[in-house]
Amino acid sequence: MTPHIGIGIIGMGWMGMVHGRAYRQVRQRFHESELLPDLVICADDTENRCGQARDMLGFARTTTDWREVIEDPEVSVVNITAPNNLHLEMVRAASAAGKHIFCEKPVGRSPGETDEIARAAADAGVLTWVGYNYRWAPLVQHTRRLVEDGKLGDITHYRGRFFAGYASHPDGVLSWRFQREHAGSGALGDLMSHVADMAHMLAGPIRRIVGQQALIIEDRPVAPAGEGTHFSVGTGGKRDPVTNEDYAGALVEFENGARGTFEVCRVIQGVKCQMAIEIHGTKGAVRWDFERMNELQLYSVDGPHDGFVTLQSGPAYPGHAHFNPGPAVGLGYDDLKAIETFHFLQSIAAGRQGEPGFCEALAVARVLSAIERSWSSDRWETIESSRR
Repeated sequence: MTPHIGIGIIGMGWMGMVHGRAYRQVRQRFHESELLPDLVICADDTENRCGQARDMLGFARTTTDWREVIEDPEVSVVNITAPNNLHLEMVRAASAAGKHIFCEKPVGRSPGETDEIARAAADAGVLTWVGYNYRWAPLVQHTRRLVEDGKLGDITHYRGRFFAGYASHPDGVLSWRFQREHAGSGALGDLMSHVADMAHMLAGPIRRIVGQQALIIEDRPVAPAGEGTHFSVGTGGKRDPVTNEDYAGALVEFENGARGTFEVCRVIQGVKCQMAIEIHGTKGAVRWDFERMNELQLYSVDGPHDGFVTLQSGPAYPGHAHFNPGPAVGLGYDDLKAIETFHFLQSIAAGRQGEPGFCEALAVARVLSAIERSWSSDRWETIESSRR
């Protein structure tokens, strides 16, 4: 066990602050592990964000040059929450320096870029992690056990969706997420990456897929540099075009024969953050929705009820007891990040690659690439093998 782990975070916007809080939570929530992440240095291209991170999270040092994070001798983990177009250069540099890497999804802007990122880390022998945080909801992990234990039987149907209304206002600002140059795809990379990863974890690899896409709000007010988030609404001024998609949907065929649908949208009205799954098998079914993340709807063919019953998250389910000892005392988004970060640090301390790492991100990227190809071909596309 190597309890002290020096952390450097690159990108101190909303997500960078979430990661910083998660590292601090590890000491408090998982104290029995003896892991001690130290917030050594953070970087952002705006000084006010650096100052806020130092004051709120207690970083020892800050910088506006991300290379200083990688060069810092006290840093053993480089945590990347910068825009997608910077990930490849940053991962190359961190890998060359022998630093372990936690990178937010979708890791690369394309499968080719994600493959380069994965190879750079693998060649350097560093450990990696990816921010698929919805995996870590206690009832999602319980669902994983139900599937692995055969409680649902053979999976026949899978439906995954992520409806997030963060950009539903027509004056929502034009952050980097809405620009293909910086983000790559839009809702596909931002939201569908979570849907595809969850499907891989719960239903297995995908054989082929066909999709569609739409741009719904064509231009947005330009965001002031270093201010706000992709949730922010502008007040007028210059507007520039949105250059990636607001909506993506797909029909899916899994390697195990199951059929399903994926659907994501960032401009939808009504729902706010509906990352949801529905799985049907020959022996039962489950339904879970992040908007009610502490509840799971479960149906069993052999159960006493002729319909779904509601399970409430509690200490009997993976991860919950680290936050409170009572059933139906709910966890939240930041708690999932803390659980995710704990498992990453556990892999560092043990010197073993955990999941999800860059290999899982590459498998997701190949699914997203097939969806994009189908937009042009207007036909089913086979998923490229992720075996490396």
